Amino acid sequence: MINKKKSIFYLTKLFQEPILPIQKTPKRSSSGDGYKPPWKILFFGADNFSLFSLSALLNEYRKGETINKLEVCTSVKKIKNDVYKFAEKENLRIRQWPPDLSQNEFDTGLVVSFGHLIPRNVIERFPLGMINVHASLLPQWRGAAPIIYCLANGENVTGISVMKIEPLKFDVGKILSQNSFNIPDDMYMPELSNALGALGAKELINCLKDLPNRLINAKPQSENGISYAPKVNPSFAQIDWKNMTSIKIFNLERALRGFLPLTSTWKGEIVKFFNVHKCQDGSVIQIKPGFIIYDDELRVLKVCCADNKYVTIEKVQIFQKKVMSAKDFNNGYLKKTPLEKRYFL
Repeated sequence: MINKKKSIFYLTKLFQEPILPIQKTPKRSSSGDGYKPPWKILFFGADNFSLFSLSALLNEYRKGETINKLEVCTSVKKIKNDVYKFAEKENLRIRQWPPDLSQNEFDTGLVVSFGHLIPRNVIERFPLGMINVHASLLPQWRGAAPIIYCLANGENVTGISVMKIEPLKFDVGKILSQNSFNIPDDMYMPELSNALGALGAKELINCLKDLPNRLINAKPQSENGISYAPKVNPSFAQIDWKNMTSIKIFNLERALRGFLPLTSTWKGEIVKFFNVHKCQDGSVIQIKPGFIIYDDELRVLKVCCADNKYVTIEKVQIFQKKVMSAKDFNNGYLKKTPLEKRYFL
């Protein structure tokens, strides 16, 4: 039998409490519609260039306004890379590539100098998709080594692109943001990499603070001006004395400084060059490209190039021997060689 007193009590209590409207979870999609910070982020990176962005993300994470979750995914074999060491030091959770992710565990994945093609099943784990910071003004220099190719080609303007990642493709996604950088004539690869790393980190944070709007207004890359910067192998560092001008050789040195030494051959042996510069005296000479002169006053080797101008070399290393000064190379090798054979080939 129904207890009328209890029924009246519960009905009275029910009508005394306000009835709240049903809260619907906003529809979330890779367009960014319905999302707002703070974000849950999984960062993908591997090297020193990555650290600029990861460090900036960590600062925002500690503030708690733009980011409320930050973890790291990287590839580690025998040696811990720069990103792994940084994450370990800062007590960030580290996930090995490829990551095992739950749906909606993170809002977005951020990729900076990671080196892996990202498959669709990983991208789809992030409701807002994945975003990449690339060190060029896309569509110029798509690929693994944009800074190297930019400098090797003597360009004086480059920049940063923040773009959406497409499955199993490098550097073809829609652009969220770009920022240019003027390259000084005497800037080398390590300095340019640091400058672009800092610029990319700043641009990434700006995008995160306005991410839904940036995603909605992302623009396809131009079909014009596409160029490629594939992975650099040792042959890229070889000097072709007959066809390379002094400026071309110097730009190649700028591009590869700290990564690969320029190379040539001496009497059939591979020789590596260190600290290659344009000759400052501006003299024009009528000698075959590759001819070597030792400058006793400057203590450098001068080598004739395709434009009949010199580049100077401070140190050399012949295959399986120690690095030696230009003076030591002159005393130990050049002086003992007839003039007609004093060539790098």
